[in-house]
Parts: sequence; C-alpha cells; structure tokens
Amino acid sequence: MTPVALTIAGSDSSGGAGIQADLKSFAALGVYGASAITALTAQNTTGVSGIHPVPASFVTAQIDAVFSDLNVGAVKIGMVAQAETIVAIAGALQRWAPRHIVLDPVMVATSGDRLLAAEAVDALKTMLFPLASLITPNLPEVAALLNEPVASSEADVEEQGRQLLAMGCRAVLVKGGHGHGTESIDYLIDGERSIALAAPRIATANTHGTGCSLSSAIAAGLAKGEPMETAVRNAKAWITDAIAAADRFAVGHGHGPVHHFHKYY
Repeated sequence: MTPVALTIAGSDSSGGAGIQADLKSFAALGVYGASAITALTAQNTTGVSGIHPVPASFVTAQIDAVFSDLNVGAVKIGMVAQAETIVAIAGALQRWAPRHIVLDPVMVATSGDRLLAAEAVDALKTMLFPLASLITPNLPEVAALLNEPVASSEADVEEQGRQLLAMGCRAVLVKGGHGHGTESIDYLIDGERSIALAAPRIATANTHGTGCSLSSAIAAGLAKGEPMETAVRNAKAWITDAIAAADRFAVGHGHGPVHHFHKYY
C-alpha cells in the first residue's frame, strides 16, 4: 500500500509554508500527499499581504473528494482561518473518521502576521482539539490558547501541556523553538508521561514553514504506520536537518524556507 497523508491548510504563494511545505514534507519522507485548501494567502518571506478564505462548503467538497477515493493514513490540519471552516472540517472528519489527525494550531505566521481570526480560537479548541491525535503548538501559541504567560520552565511547559490535554486531544507536542539556550527542546505529553526531545538550536533566520513542516512530517510517519513517539522523534530529527541546511538556499529577503529536500541536493 502506498502511504497517503492529507493536509488541510492554507496556501503560501511563496512556497515555504502551508500546503506547499506540507506536500514537500510528505514527498521528502516517502508519503503521497493530498490537499484541501482552506485559504489563499498572498505571502512571501517578509510577510502576509492578503488572505482569501475558501468557502467552507468547498473545503468540505475537497475533503470528501479525497476520502472518497484515496486511502488516507493520516491528516494534518494547519491554517483554518475562520470559524465556519473549522465547523466544516470537524463535520467532514467526524464522518470519515481518519485514524490519525495532527493539528498544528496555526495562529500567527513566522513574520508575525495573524492567520486565525480571534473569534475562531474557541471553535478550534472545542471542535478540533477533541478529534486530534496530536496537537503541535509552540510556546507562544500555548500561552495564547490558555490566556497565560509564556512558559519559562520545564514544569510550566508540562502544566500548560496538561491543560491542553484536558481539552480532549490525545497528546500534545509543545515546541520549544521560541525558547532560549543552546538546545531546542520539545515536550511530547500524553496521559501517561512527558518526554523531552532535545536538538541543537541552529542559528539561522531561515525558519519559514518550520511548524508546518514538522507537523506534516509527524503525519507522514503516522501514515507509514509508525507509533506516535517514533513519528515525533523521526520528524524532529528531519526538521532539525532541514533547518540546518536552510542557508544553502538564497530565497527571498526575509525569513527564508527550510530545506525540505536536504537529503537530495
């Protein structure tokens, strides 16, 4: 069987994040990628200049078209943009009941531009979190979701992660890329344990699409049948290498993309 993953996310016209980054991540890891686009963005490495949401009914149509024909092993959800889209996605996924759902609660782009309407945050938490096998917020996103300060210690990270678990998801990966120190430490937290996953912190400005790509890499591993911890560890190692190779590119004048195909060129 060919492993298949579906990304439900926004399009990045510059190709470094969103749907484009997701499909590159799937391909780099040997998984066939399908997509349902939630929004078009006019975007480059310096920022987002426009967002055009796709009608919710057409988001549903895309998801139904994929599931009715392809054997989807895992779903990645990224930018959902607005509450109506969240309702559509939740309804479709409840009907199709995929085995694995990785939700990246994209709220703000690397450039600082907001990608999720403020009034849609509650819908994200109440309708999509309970469907998720894993959610992958970074430290500022965790704080925003909980209306709390950004965690500054391992104990704070674990406590905030467990608050998110209480919202219904099966596991949380709190990403430490926005932290400090020589290592970037992510925490995989489920109902039984918390696992610290450390990697060297890489000095580069070219981190556009990092969060999208990591969550997609995890979904790719799950689509291939990897257990959750294995999928997360493998994805962490892959994205670390993709960031380390990002400076091989000379793309744009802002935060350039990571190098999804660093193994090949």
